[in-house]
Amino acid sequence: MIPEFGLFALALAFVLALTQCVGLWRPDCPCGIARFARPAVFAQFLSLSVAAACLVFALASNDFSVAYVVRHSNTRLPLVYRIAAAWGGHEGSLLFWAYALAVWTLVFGVFSKSLSGEARHRVLALLGLVEAGLLLILLFTSNPFERVFPAVADGRDLNPLLQDPGLIVHPPMLYLGYSGLAIPFALAVESLISGAPDLAWARASRLWTIFAWVFLTLGIAIGSFWAYYELGWGGWWFWDPVENASLMPWLAATALIHALPVAEKRGAFRLWCLFLAIVAFALSLIGAFLVRSGVLISVHAFSESPQRGVSILAFLALVVGASLALFAWRAPRVSPGGRFAFASRETFLLVAGILAMVACASILLGTLYPLAIDTLGLGKISVGAPYFDTVFTPLAVSALFLTGAAINARWKRSDPAALIRRLRPTFLFALAFGLFVPAFFGAWKPLPALGLTLAAWIALSSVQNALTTMRVGASPTRLSLLRRLIDFGGTHVAHVGVAVLVAGITLANGYPDEKTFLFTGGETVEFANYAFRFNGVHGESGPNYHAFVADFDLGREGKILRKLLPEKRFYPTSGVVMTEAAIDFARDLYVALDAPVDRDAPEGAWRVRISRKPFVGWIWGGCALAALGGLLAAFGHCRAARRRAPPKTFASEIKPENTARPSSPT
Repeated sequence: MIPEFGLFALALAFVLALTQCVGLWRPDCPCGIARFARPAVFAQFLSLSVAAACLVFALASNDFSVAYVVRHSNTRLPLVYRIAAAWGGHEGSLLFWAYALAVWTLVFGVFSKSLSGEARHRVLALLGLVEAGLLLILLFTSNPFERVFPAVADGRDLNPLLQDPGLIVHPPMLYLGYSGLAIPFALAVESLISGAPDLAWARASRLWTIFAWVFLTLGIAIGSFWAYYELGWGGWWFWDPVENASLMPWLAATALIHALPVAEKRGAFRLWCLFLAIVAFALSLIGAFLVRSGVLISVHAFSESPQRGVSILAFLALVVGASLALFAWRAPRVSPGGRFAFASRETFLLVAGILAMVACASILLGTLYPLAIDTLGLGKISVGAPYFDTVFTPLAVSALFLTGAAINARWKRSDPAALIRRLRPTFLFALAFGLFVPAFFGAWKPLPALGLTLAAWIALSSVQNALTTMRVGASPTRLSLLRRLIDFGGTHVAHVGVAVLVAGITLANGYPDEKTFLFTGGETVEFANYAFRFNGVHGESGPNYHAFVADFDLGREGKILRKLLPEKRFYPTSGVVMTEAAIDFARDLYVALDAPVDRDAPEGAWRVRISRKPFVGWIWGGCALAALGGLLAAFGHCRAARRRAPPKTFASEIKPENTARPSSPT
């Protein structure tokens, strides 16, 4: 009865979500539901915890009377992957998404004391409404506890592509990021409904947006790293539709992070922030539809029937359509906010944010256009890397260049001549770095020169601004410097992380080297100034697969540096063959088995692909550094919130026209 108990917990969570929504939005409801509304937030979290635990128990105990367990597990599947399979399929991942949203809702209810009680209750009510929509989909179209009669003896096994440690971390990070964007979305919608978007909503949204952005950054980075070593083709980004589905809300959240401080501190970008908060969550829902509707063919997508996606599409249309209609209705009533000159930090951030959203729109167009053409019966087309590289790259380069300029520009107004004098040494040094460094990689190329110039520009601009910010008086103490580092260092660390990311992308894409060799046994080949000695292939057996493992000695100048053991795995239950590459991250070397020359004699000759992408590890190192900067920025924001006085509303900033002057003492 464990699955039935989990289903009951889901139904109870749905009732509690409706109670939370109605009771907190209408505290004067005559039915008396309001007194149960606030406890419903915690009770809903407990109910979904029970439901998730029931699904994990069914997977761990090999309960093959549950359809989800049959589709995504097997008796020979290791226990850790049986547990991780809880979010490896459509129903389980949707349950984890709902659970993540319940966690965010509970944390928001506990730590959102800066908002007024009425505003906090309305935001919690909106989050309850979103939760109720997800649970409705789970209960009626995506039940993870559906039974199979009679029970089968064994399951079909988890997709071999997902039988990797990356599955344990990558999906939860993305779901926490997607569901975290619901909080700034709810804050924006609440402020539009109340008709008074004030400093409080921008101040409250900033912290939650940063946390959601950090989870999205880590999730995308881990997914890219997972694809690099698991898919066997040695690439870190393929512009796959599902990859694009995660990148789009990340771009919108990035633009929102840079716009919220302007709204909070300068009173500008009010409408822009409201729009970005709505669009960021809308894009996460669009990504959910693309991944789970069955309209995409992707190694990352859940292969479900298109009919199942109708419920998600209806939920998407309702949430996004209603929020955008509300924005269009209320936008004319929102004051434009503080003014700023053309040469100012606000202008640079605004243009950079617009470019980021245009880049996001180009990705959305390239992802949806083939689907629209196919739906209309006009044929099948493929939009791949050439389109995205051609359209996205110039927009991203322009946005990053403006971000580097914004770092050292002044708020509201900057003297153009003084700004140019301030930025000239930084730009010239970055330009020299970008022009001369590519020559050390064997050939000078314009695109690597541009990318390295951009990376140096962002890093040096951040360092320059950090040195200026860290000056506290004439003789700063260590304690004062540490406090300034905590309060303002996160932004600079994140920007340096982006610079490292750009440098890694530039060098890995600009100077790749790859070659396919035919090995028969005992020979040694030279590649990228390293020696690869092939010692043969032997068979091994895993818990649910059979593998052929190649044995290579990696050497240089007559010394053996290490072993490299690439594999070719066969999973008999699913009949899938997987490539497990051997990677030396310290030397950026990648070795993958292609295929045996004679498939009937796999211990004989093999074709082996060896590649080197210089500094490819900087891509994920830069993402980790950017995420660390986000966490530091969130911590600094929390410190500032403790010292800050209660926020003023925009209405309180308007001075009355007829204010009586105090009488003169004479």
